[in-house]
Amino acid sequence: MNSSTGPISAVLAVDLGGTKVEAALVDDRGNLLPGSRHRFPTGPAATSEELSRSVTSAVTLARASLPAGATLVGVGIGSAGPITVASGSVSPLNLPAWREFPLRDLVRGLIPDVPVRLRMDGLCITLAEHWLGAGQGVDNLMGMVVSTGVGGGLILGGHTVSGPSGNAGHIGHVEVGGFDDRCACGGRGCLEAIASGPRTVAWARAQGWPGATGEELAAAFAAGDEIAARAVQRSGRAIGQAIASATNLVDLDLVAIGGGFSHVAPDLFDAIREAIAERIEFAFATRVRVVHSALTGDGPLIGAAALIHRAELVP
Repeated sequence: MNSSTGPISAVLAVDLGGTKVEAALVDDRGNLLPGSRHRFPTGPAATSEELSRSVTSAVTLARASLPAGATLVGVGIGSAGPITVASGSVSPLNLPAWREFPLRDLVRGLIPDVPVRLRMDGLCITLAEHWLGAGQGVDNLMGMVVSTGVGGGLILGGHTVSGPSGNAGHIGHVEVGGFDDRCACGGRGCLEAIASGPRTVAWARAQGWPGATGEELAAAFAAGDEIAARAVQRSGRAIGQAIASATNLVDLDLVAIGGGFSHVAPDLFDAIREAIAERIEFAFATRVRVVHSALTGDGPLIGAAALIHRAELVP
């Protein structure tokens, strides 16, 4: 039902990440309902009980914001990975207190009698790009987030690809040739270990740069700092190599990149595109378009809501 001409059909959207959990009500046009968005802390030091309280608080307050006459049609949950979609459990790398935690069951207990769907947060971002962002009208795309971590998701042939466990598209843990950075997942040379905001800052500090944050790195880059420029170039090259590999694997038309660190400097995208362009004999790979996300900060919640509102795309 179109919310502009009739009663509101709302999805309660949940986004669980390494620093916070958010919940909000989202209508069938992708709009967050005013006053329905609530945020509570998570974090690597949080206990399982503290994480459960944060999720419960966010979900309960969002549910209480449902306007009179509106219909709650479902709950969509986007979670940092890895996840196990069959059981609805989550094991976010940056939330060590939760390993195979039954998040879907927790939320279902709070919001009974409506469908509750769980997918990885990178897939939700990709759904949001396809619905309302840079991926509108594109049926073979990857959405990416470059921030505290590096995540991603895939839509191929007009449908999301989750894989049997729900973790397909996890581009942040694809290993990149020529890099040996140790990753928290146990691997070496993972994209997240090279190109996330914190790991790029850590690399710059190891070269003698005195700053401490991604914002400071961006300012140093703008001021012409050589180490900041090398750090941005290094991260951009790694992202470009990973995108080229993904495009060789699944034949992408578009990659939309969001997340706070994706705005560190314009040269980041130049470095990404230069790395892809080196595949001079593979026109199908070099044709992939790499663009900035067209989503606002509401993107993760819009994508989680799309698990219900755009259910036809989510096998």
